[in-house]
Amino acid sequence: MNREELADFLRQRRAALTPVHRTARRTRGLRREEVAERAYISIDYYTRLEQRRGPRPSPEVTSALSRALDLTTDERDHLFHLIGHNPPQQTTDLDRVDPGLRRVLHALDGNPAMIMSNLAHTLLQNPLALELFGDQTQYTGLARSGYFRWFMTPEERDIYPADIYDAQSATYAAAVRAAADLEPDPAEAEQMIATMLAGSAEFRRLWDDHQVRLCRQETTSLLHPTAGRVDFDCEVVFTHDRLQRMLVFTARDGKDLRGLVTSGRSGNLVG
Repeated sequence: MNREELADFLRQRRAALTPVHRTARRTRGLRREEVAERAYISIDYYTRLEQRRGPRPSPEVTSALSRALDLTTDERDHLFHLIGHNPPQQTTDLDRVDPGLRRVLHALDGNPAMIMSNLAHTLLQNPLALELFGDQTQYTGLARSGYFRWFMTPEERDIYPADIYDAQSATYAAAVRAAADLEPDPAEAEQMIATMLAGSAEFRRLWDDHQVRLCRQETTSLLHPTAGRVDFDCEVVFTHDRLQRMLVFTARDGKDLRGLVTSGRSGNLVG
């Protein structure tokens, strides 16, 4: 790990970013605490990296820093090399978060929000969504899709009240068919659909209904360990090409969700 080069690179890339909320500042770019918040790491940890004395970040933290600093693919690979990890395999452009959606997500404070692909790959979550629903970006393979996990992994439904299962399943099956039509490379969608048809009787039944609908405005509910049941309205904002979307959740009873902080959740909240 090249501590000196890493510290300089982090400072330079942080200085190049534009704050969402423009205020009078003595220095340009983001503050250290803003980068730390974006990367979901402590300000102390990030500060030590810039001061050439921090521990070596894991590949997961390195990826989080790359997203927090809005790095290009080349810059991301350079960051991995500075830290001493192999860069991740090249991903498709669909895995690069739309800059407009990213800016809006970072500006949201009191609402959980996440950015997803049409196949329900979670690409980015704001801190409140991460605290409420767990890290949805950790999955690999077909399990990257929240739709796939909903039908193929029963424990994914544990944080949801049972009375919403039928409606959510119907919504997801219709969304899978619509999303498959939008994918530039249909291979993953075809494999995912074939696997779910083979492995889920519920999905087979719903697929035979031939419903087609992208999720645009939905409702859902969550079983929270502290607050109990929380009912949400969900607004969906699409990019112009409809290849990515941002889900913004609002508690239907007006509850301030910022107080619902847990040590970790896992779930599958997609729209």
